[in-house]
Amino acid sequence: MPIIINLDVMLAKRKMRSNELAAKIGITEQNLSVLKNARAKALRLSTLDAICKHLQCQPGDILEYVDDETTD
Repeated sequence: MPIIINLDVMLAKRKMRSNELAAKIGITEQNLSVLKNARAKALRLSTLDAICKHLQCQPGDILEYVDDETTD
């Protein structure tokens, strides 16, 4: 998958636990886990906004695009 989710990295940098963030942004711990482990099919912008607000970061700190095609 070419989109990498670095939520666990940002949580570690901010010394915050997943369950604490989930409570602050108003989603279940299970839904945050799905997102954190890159199993989510979609991400609401309001959720991304809340994550960035509480982690004091930019969307680019959480989401990363990696081109998985190899060039010969």
